[in-house]
Amino acid sequence: MATNFTVKLNEYMPLRDLVFTTLRQAILKGELQPGDRLMEIQLAEKMGVSRTPIREAIRKLEKEGLVTMVPRKGAEVAGISEKMLKDVLEVRMNLEKLAFSLAMDNIRPEDIKKLEAAEAAFSEAVDTGTLIDMTNADEAFHFIIYDVAGNDKLKELLNNLKENMYRYRLEYLKDRKYRDTLTKEHNVIIEALRMGDREAGLGVVEQHIENQKSAVMKRLRQEALEKEERPDQRLKKYKSKYCIK
Repeated sequence: MATNFTVKLNEYMPLRDLVFTTLRQAILKGELQPGDRLMEIQLAEKMGVSRTPIREAIRKLEKEGLVTMVPRKGAEVAGISEKMLKDVLEVRMNLEKLAFSLAMDNIRPEDIKKLEAAEAAFSEAVDTGTLIDMTNADEAFHFIIYDVAGNDKLKELLNNLKENMYRYRLEYLKDRKYRDTLTKEHNVIIEALRMGDREAGLGVVEQHIENQKSAVMKRLRQEALEKEERPDQRLKKYKSKYCIK
């Protein structure tokens, strides 16, 4: 079982919520990987709690689809399914387009400056930061648009999706070739808001989400194929790739 995640104590949070939040964040941020077993005893020792809140947290995580129960093995971190990916990003696309459209009606010069600063922070994270830094910076860029949209219920819905979207952002940014694409899309979104070009902005928002869906789905399918390959097939493929006889 992976135990390289961080436990953050919070005196204002009930213990059961702290355990649940800590494990949830560790899964969403990739500190606990798909297939990692969640052993109650080891988790309880690491977090300095009894097994009861661990067990409760695992049950809640199972309901969210982040944990699966495997016969004779117990709880383990669930992988990302194509169905889950499509469902979340389909909802996100429509909410993001609404947020952009509302933001265009409310945008001010100072908001454009905030977006430019957020994009600069994202670009810096791409150049010098970690994968988590990049993911957080991308998230921060979009949340400025949600704020400018000025619809509290919309922001609440997007915030509820935040944790699930974080997992896909992280997966998307693992591939270096998509990072420049993301930067370009951010800049087009800013320019569309600056120029009041609703059609161009909505188009790039849609493409922004479609690119993420396609890339993560491609990764999922590739990983599934690699798992199905026999060891001798993988060895043959790698020998061929690196010209080893």
